[in-house]
Amino acid sequence: MNNGRRPKSNTLLNLSSFQILTMFRRGLFYSYLSIYLRFFLGLSVTETTLFATLPMVLNIVFQRFVWGILSDKYQKRRTLIILGEVLAAVGTALVWYFHKVPVSKHAAGYVIIVGLSLVEIFWSMSNIGWSAIISDLYPDEERTGVQGRLSSLGALGRMAGVLIGGFAYDGLARYYEGWGFDQGFLFFVASATMLISTIPMFFVPEGGVKTEKTEHTDTRVDVKEAYRVFTIFLIAMIFINFGRNSIAVIKAQYLSLDTGFNVSSQLLGYIVNMQSLGIFIFGLFITRLSRRYRDVNLLYVGTLIAIISLMGFAFASHLAVIFVSNLLAGVSMVVILAASYSYASRLIPPAHRGKQFAWFNATFFLSWGVAGTLIAGPLIDILLRTGASQVFAYRISFVSSAALVVVGLIILYTVERMNSRLLARKHPH
Repeated sequence: MNNGRRPKSNTLLNLSSFQILTMFRRGLFYSYLSIYLRFFLGLSVTETTLFATLPMVLNIVFQRFVWGILSDKYQKRRTLIILGEVLAAVGTALVWYFHKVPVSKHAAGYVIIVGLSLVEIFWSMSNIGWSAIISDLYPDEERTGVQGRLSSLGALGRMAGVLIGGFAYDGLARYYEGWGFDQGFLFFVASATMLISTIPMFFVPEGGVKTEKTEHTDTRVDVKEAYRVFTIFLIAMIFINFGRNSIAVIKAQYLSLDTGFNVSSQLLGYIVNMQSLGIFIFGLFITRLSRRYRDVNLLYVGTLIAIISLMGFAFASHLAVIFVSNLLAGVSMVVILAASYSYASRLIPPAHRGKQFAWFNATFFLSWGVAGTLIAGPLIDILLRTGASQVFAYRISFVSSAALVVVGLIILYTVERMNSRLLARKHPH
């Protein structure tokens, strides 16, 4: 438990090791799963988004109503992370085994979706523990920088995972498209990576705060108004994250279209890694920027960059524009993640980090699937049924996503004005 002392220098090293391995696994596995479901198992665009939607819904439900409550009650952060990763590793391997049972490829796709949904229950333990432990271990003025450094190093792991996943997807072009998932290689490597990632976490402090010392630390002038500010901030982050991530699942499909850019799995890997490169490069500068600029100003800039990135995808006619747009997507991601986390951590009372960060995490985790299932996926399918070309349908989804982010930016501006008035009452001149 953190008693107010600064964490040891090797704590960041161990946290970074965990982050690198986590992002390696995500890049390896999820960068190509949408293509496998769509083109190998034959699911529709909307159906492919379910592999992100249903797991994320369960993730947030269990973060908020199970693990977040337990985290606040027992103040055990590291324990949740380790248990969650171990159980998810076992579950991921089982998902591959059971998805090979059905004769129908379409049914096999739904086995993956349901299986990953159950696995996400265990990952949600790790997610809520990770969100809380950073705030437990580091003071307010360091959190943006720490998140930026972790994102930057995690991008290196993601880049390696995306490259290996691209080569493994078709077995180094020696087998067939989808071989890596169909034969289990990507499932097993992802599981092994999760188990290995728990090793550095054993050398990280447990985290947590002394609740008896934090029960009365909320000195805000108007608690009800402060809660209202946090709630509207969450609404702003819903629009921002849902907008920029609603196309996350379908982006690879768009680039793989025969009538469009028709990229190979290897070339897709290079494009995906431009986002990781953006995260890595800008993550190195976020600490310096956080010392010079307020987190809300960084959040404004990150959101504007996200809009530019989405519009780049919508109107790109050359792959060079796609590469640049994905680079900007990475820059916006690291800025938004670091700045919004810092902003939220200042609004959340320390003793309630488990439950409140579960709500904050919901705006991010649900955006990977729910927005795709409710907005991008159906929009594309409807346009295709009306006779629109595939390229046009996908491009319209990027425009609609940018519109959502614009709405989020407007709400965020309103939130900051409310928060400024609240702070002015708290510290009158």
